[in-house]
Amino acid sequence: MKVPTARSWLAIGLVLLSSVLSAGSAPAFEFDLKITPSTKELERVLANASLVHAAKRDGTTAPQDILAAAQADYGRLVGALYARGYYGPVISIRVNGREAANIPPLSNLSGVSRVDLVVSTGPIFRLGIAEIAPLATATNIPDTFRSGASAETSVIRDAARAGVDGWRAIGHAKAQISQQEITADHNQARLDARLRIAPGPRVQFGDLNIAGTSAVREQRIREIAGIPSGAVFDPAVLARSGSRLRRSGAFNLVTLDEAEALGEGDTMDIDLTLADAKPRRFGLGAELHSTEGLALSGFWMHRNLWGGAERLRIEGEVSGLGGETGDMDYKLRFALVRPSTFNADSDFYARGEIKQLDEPHYLSRQTSVGFGIQRYFSETLSAEAGVAYRFSDVDDDLGSRQFSHLMLPLAVTWDRRDDILNPTKGTFLTSEAMPYIGLGKSASGVRGYVDARAYYSVGAKDGVTFAGRLQLGTVVGASLAETPPDWLFFSGGSGTVRGHSYHSLAISTGAVETGGRSFLGISGEIRLRVSKKVAAVGFYDAGYIGANSWIDSTGGWHSGAGLGLRYHSGIGPIRLDVAVPVTGPYTREFQVYVGIGQTF
Repeated sequence: MKVPTARSWLAIGLVLLSSVLSAGSAPAFEFDLKITPSTKELERVLANASLVHAAKRDGTTAPQDILAAAQADYGRLVGALYARGYYGPVISIRVNGREAANIPPLSNLSGVSRVDLVVSTGPIFRLGIAEIAPLATATNIPDTFRSGASAETSVIRDAARAGVDGWRAIGHAKAQISQQEITADHNQARLDARLRIAPGPRVQFGDLNIAGTSAVREQRIREIAGIPSGAVFDPAVLARSGSRLRRSGAFNLVTLDEAEALGEGDTMDIDLTLADAKPRRFGLGAELHSTEGLALSGFWMHRNLWGGAERLRIEGEVSGLGGETGDMDYKLRFALVRPSTFNADSDFYARGEIKQLDEPHYLSRQTSVGFGIQRYFSETLSAEAGVAYRFSDVDDDLGSRQFSHLMLPLAVTWDRRDDILNPTKGTFLTSEAMPYIGLGKSASGVRGYVDARAYYSVGAKDGVTFAGRLQLGTVVGASLAETPPDWLFFSGGSGTVRGHSYHSLAISTGAVETGGRSFLGISGEIRLRVSKKVAAVGFYDAGYIGANSWIDSTGGWHSGAGLGLRYHSGIGPIRLDVAVPVTGPYTREFQVYVGIGQTF
């Protein structure tokens, strides 16, 4: 037997490589979609529904895969057309000139060179008879479910769901569609839909059955879930129960299922399945500004400290590293939260903090501690009230002072954003009021702050997002000298006006510079998606600082504008902004900001 030489092995390898490359470089098939009558919307809908279109896009060349996609497309295209009210379509799918439905699935195709999808939609069907009964009081059936409207399958489905939900909302948990008559008249392009609902009995909540093992005590699970046994069934109560359990942070999986069968007295048990989250978690963060320097932060959290879903979070931050606006700032804080303490929707919290703020206009060393209640009224609306004590030691242009205050922080938050880290739709509003009582020689007053944001998107897949922000702040009852400097307002930097240095806009009185007792900030952004991962941003910010408690002509303004990029990673958008000053005094021609998450 002759042993191959090195040259022979090289030749064999080249032959194998050539065969692999030639096999992987089979020519892509041609694809054509013709629709009669054709609209841009229908082209988009049918292209998205077509597996052949997806195979063409993905570069698929295997003949059997293409044939399988073509044969599956009949049903997919019919379903897409039904969903838009076309109930008499004619569809032809030809593979290499042959109707795909007539080709045996296991045919030994040598290759696919062309696929043609030819669709004749026929007329749009209209609803003739549109009936659903009986309906519960105050049931809102969609306006699109009416005689003469487009007979899209989604319209009928939404009407059926609304009818059933109307009964469930008043306690009929087992309401269902008991009968449906759907008749299509192809001569008149008309669809008649008659739906009957069986409401079933009015149901009461039964027992909460907990499945799975948990390190959280069973009694605490029941308190957080808050299922009111014996009360009339309400799907909203069930949804909020799941939200409370997830919000506690102690569980990685929460599933609430209604029992299939009713118990004695028309009661219905609820089956709760839980899986614990890992009890401990830590995280790190970083943010870089050209003048403010580098900020590093980290936290450690325990999700179930004493077995009652108590959440302890300890976090620290060092900022101003390499910055031009002062020395480093230090923060160390803790927060302990006990969910569902006084009632199912109220969480108790205790907080403490030690920090040093070495800012451009002041140096402040502070210690604070407090406690309070956070109440959740709905998925989007919450409020907070508490009591806290703070001591601060301050050095600024007004001299060295000490402040001692008893504070009553109050806040309301209404959050309707679709995504916290990268919102594209919705609104956000938080309003804070903090009355404070001076102890010793410290003055009393009230500090208020409002932050309102709105988001609106247009285009395919929300390709363009318009974002706006309005900030208002005021201090009432204490003079500038009587107010701790970190409770006064400054403007400039990433959170207010980009393009200007951090805290660059203040109140100047001779040789003295302090923050103001009134603040107005306005920001606008246009975010344009240029690819799945990358977005370009244009923005404009303006800020006002005044010495008086209310905005008047005695204050000062500045503004800035710039461009940015967002890379949408798995942890949120990575942000890069470059901004220049537009109006107002400035010391640099541009500023650079890097961080995680949108600016607002």
